[in-house]
Amino acid sequence: MTWAAVIGSPIEHSLSPVIHRAAWAQLGIEGWEYRRLEQDRESLPGFVGGLGADCAGLSVTMPCKQAVMPLLDAIDPLASAVGAVNTVVPSSGVLAGFNTDVTGIASAVRRACSIQGRSLPSSALILGARATASSALAALGELGMTTSTVAARRFGGPGSVVAAASRLGVAIEQVLWSDVEAVSKAAREADLIISTLPAGVADPLAQCLDVRERQVLLDVVYSPRNTALRAAYEAGGGIVAEGTDMLVYQAGAQVQLMTGRSPDIDVMRGALEEELERRSQEGRAS
Repeated sequence: MTWAAVIGSPIEHSLSPVIHRAAWAQLGIEGWEYRRLEQDRESLPGFVGGLGADCAGLSVTMPCKQAVMPLLDAIDPLASAVGAVNTVVPSSGVLAGFNTDVTGIASAVRRACSIQGRSLPSSALILGARATASSALAALGELGMTTSTVAARRFGGPGSVVAAASRLGVAIEQVLWSDVEAVSKAAREADLIISTLPAGVADPLAQCLDVRERQVLLDVVYSPRNTALRAAYEAGGGIVAEGTDMLVYQAGAQVQLMTGRSPDIDVMRGALEEELERRSQEGRAS
């Protein structure tokens, strides 16, 4: 049986199976299986080494986005520059790595601006400095920005956005998260804020934000959707780019890589929204 999977840890609540299965059904692909497979840095080499011809591809999430790279035969130049792989596609015995988070982020921002009739932002602040922040930096390049500000607790270590900026050939201004005044100033001046922080980490910033009308926010946290950042933007007349859109667009690009066919993004979005609503109802009932 042909199969694909999302790998990472923890993985049990991943929404990737819902989105990919919806895309396959819309494309008329039958007899394939999409799995959730728990993998961490220690188990990953053995797992990747054992992949056979029946595997159509892998969606890769944390903590495997950097760890998988040395295990691959080829890496797309964009993924190499970003320093993170979120998609693995076997082809004729060759394991190739790609990064579709970049297109997911850029597409989510474009869609939000298009819906609101706003021109694309020309300046940005990224919150966080790891793999998703590096993808966000590359996405800003796709949106026409070559300089941006990054606020984080620290900037060193593997997968650093600083190293990604060097490889991408873009400039960043580094602001330490502990410097509240500097972070707040950067947030006021940016046309777009992309938060790659875990749920709750950006709450203190949300409390002191002075949101400008039509300023754009993309918070990659989509469950819970109603984050403090989102509430601040909605109250201040800002534009919210959906974290769910980022998820759907990056998954759509993965489906294209794994199947060679373009799925209907609206079908995938509908399946995701339905599943999120189902989980929300279950949570209220428990």
